[in-house]
Parts: sequence; structure tokens; C-alpha cells
Amino acid sequence: MSDELTAAAESVLPEHTAAPAASSTVGTVLAVCVVHADIEVPGRVGRSAIDKRPVTRRVRVNRLSLDGDHVCNTEHHGGEHQAVYAYAQEDAERWGRELDRELPYGWFGENLRIGGLPVSDAVLGERWAIGDALFEVSAPRVPCATFQHWTGEQQWVKRFTLQSDTGAYLRVLTEGAIAAGDEVRRIHIPAHGITVRDLFGGRDQALLDRLLTEEPTISDDVRMQIERHRRRNDRAAATSAELPA
Repeated sequence: MSDELTAAAESVLPEHTAAPAASSTVGTVLAVCVVHADIEVPGRVGRSAIDKRPVTRRVRVNRLSLDGDHVCNTEHHGGEHQAVYAYAQEDAERWGRELDRELPYGWFGENLRIGGLPVSDAVLGERWAIGDALFEVSAPRVPCATFQHWTGEQQWVKRFTLQSDTGAYLRVLTEGAIAAGDEVRRIHIPAHGITVRDLFGGRDQALLDRLLTEEPTISDDVRMQIERHRRRNDRAAATSAELPA
């Protein structure tokens, strides 16, 4: 890891967290994908940039996206905390076996297909160095009707939700350039240990409440997601309390 990335990592750590651990390689970027072409989809916006394809060049990483990439539905996608979307090759292969079809790089609408790293089990706030860019794991991907339309699979949103291999959105801490073949180096793991999968499932409210206090960089969208989980969990607890013993 370069001295510049080390300094960048240390500069954005909250005061109550430890400094980054020694860099360790945990995965490999198999593909970097950007928008191939917008597609027509049902709904108010009517278009989606979910059709992403791999590129062979080095790609510039900007604060809000990769060069050559964009979003169409800016109400629900994009922004600082959804700048880049990563998905694990091992999860893609499992889906390929279940669906009995080839799922090429970009099929999940991902910018990064990563091998050797269980992306959905990354800790929120974890930091990765790729190429000369620095990323922070910021949120799970929440499946939507556009995703289902793109896949053409029945009950896709429900199936994807139940499996909870969501992949992860990344925030860009240091701009740079990346390419297929780059190592993914983990340089910091927050002590709270709360993962992308934990947030997506949302069943352990005490755990989510800890996230609010122990990971100050979480986005407003994640805070709202935690509050939605709270309302659901409160309803479930109230229903359970009304059941006869």
C-alpha cells in the first residue's frame, strides 16, 4: 500500500477507532464494468443504467462514480455513498448454478466483480485499497423492480432478498484509477464488526442501534434503513406479545 493511501486512510478514521491494520490482500478485481447502454424499464423514470459491461482499460474513480458510468434514477441510486457497487464472484457462480445460466461480469449491475472476497460479509466502514484508489464499504444493495425486470427471473426480488448475498456499495475516499487484475487490499476493519448482511437482514435491532453510535460515517439512507427495520421489528414484537402463551 502506498504512503499516500495510508495517510488517506488514517485521515478519515473516526477518533475512537484504531489506526488501519497492516494491509492484507483479500481479493482480486476480476472485472471493472461501466454502463453499456441505458435500457427502457417500467416506471416513472423509464430508463435504467443497469446494463453494465466490462472494460479492459484502467478506469478513473471519481468521488461519485467511475468514468463512463452513470445512474438514471437519481432519487434512489447514486450519490457519495453509492458511488461504486461491488459483487462477489463466488456469489455470482452460486446464482449461475441455481438459475442454470451464465451470469457474465456486470449482470448484477455491478461496477466491480471481485473474486476471493465475501463482499456481503464485509464490515460496514471497512476500507479497501484498489489500484491507487481508496474505498469504504457503505451499504448493502436493496433489490428493486428494475433489477427484476433486467434479470427476467420470476420472484427475483424475493429470492435475492432471502439469499441476502447483496453485494456492497462503496464510498470513494481517495480518487484514483483501477483495472481488472488489481488486488483488493483490506486496510481497516471497524471494531464494531457489523456487516453488510447484518444491516440488510435487520433482525437484530440492538446490533443496528450500535451501528448508529459506532460508525459515524454511515449515510442518511442507512439511518433511514435502520429506522425501517426498527418499525418492522417493533411490529413483530407487538404481534408476538399478543399471541396466547
